[in-house]
Amino acid sequence: MTRVVMVTGVSRDAGARCARELAADPAIDTVIGVDVVPPRADLGGVRFVRADIRNPVIAKVIAGEGVDTVVHTGVVATPGSAGGRSSMKEINVIGTMQLLAACQKAPGVAKLVVKSSTTVYGAGPRDPAMFTEEMAPRAISQTGLSKDAVEVEGYVRGFARRRPDVIVTTLRMANWIGPQTNSPITRYFAMPLIPTVLGYDARLQFLHESDGVAVIRHATVHDIPGTFNVAGDGVLLLSQAIRRLGRPALPFPSFTAGTTGMLVRRARMADFSPDQISFLTYGRGVDTARMRDELGFEPSYTTASAFADFATSLRTGALTAASRLVTGGVRRAAETVRR
Repeated sequence: MTRVVMVTGVSRDAGARCARELAADPAIDTVIGVDVVPPRADLGGVRFVRADIRNPVIAKVIAGEGVDTVVHTGVVATPGSAGGRSSMKEINVIGTMQLLAACQKAPGVAKLVVKSSTTVYGAGPRDPAMFTEEMAPRAISQTGLSKDAVEVEGYVRGFARRRPDVIVTTLRMANWIGPQTNSPITRYFAMPLIPTVLGYDARLQFLHESDGVAVIRHATVHDIPGTFNVAGDGVLLLSQAIRRLGRPALPFPSFTAGTTGMLVRRARMADFSPDQISFLTYGRGVDTARMRDELGFEPSYTTASAFADFATSLRTGALTAASRLVTGGVRRAAETVRR
């Protein structure tokens, strides 16, 4: 039985929500949330411990608290939220290395759940219609979340080989979406004027935020080792998503996408990293049969219904001064590229 769970990355919304959900589960005695900074959100019954997973002192936290299950949600998705690309890589890769080293030394650790991402598959013109878990992770981009996710999963597989007694569950999740999710993809769709790559119509899959929290709880309270793609049923074309939002698209030629992304990032309007541009150009689809057959999890939302819930939350809000600023910035970026 799972008794003491440690959740990393609780200063961010996803980690905080997962920790609260686990703390409410009667099968779990204690939930400890760790991060470098205190969370802004209320953690409910979670006990917060200020600790940096990049520091070997995390091993003392695991040993001192008698942790038997580690839930790693501390991977950062964007450089801006981490204080730069070098800091992002240090948190994601070095932090995971130190955390796994601490787990390896702790004989009481019996389970590891890792919140990974379908970005490990990259996004490119020669992709299969659906990626399965047997297909090798690959870093299309030389920087960014895609590369970090591939390295993180490599270290996790190494840990599983060194500690075969530990149940290791890796959840490759599609982009979270929903009314409370603040991420690169939700900020992109929140733009009143949505930039796209001319001539491409990416296939998208989403995971509703409540399903994301639910699958982490499911993997934590059940002993099911393995790697699993996690996404809502079906796909949604980028053009369909934009139409359902009722917002205009602003197509850019593909050869200007990099320049446009750089201008948008510098203006701090949205995250147009190379990973994000590739995803919004080619899209990505993952097969979720193993999620149902082996993990035993069924999302409550399909891709389309998850996006509909997000779209409803946008329609109920007024056009703020910030969103008008984003619109003006995108227009200025477009004019600069055209000139």
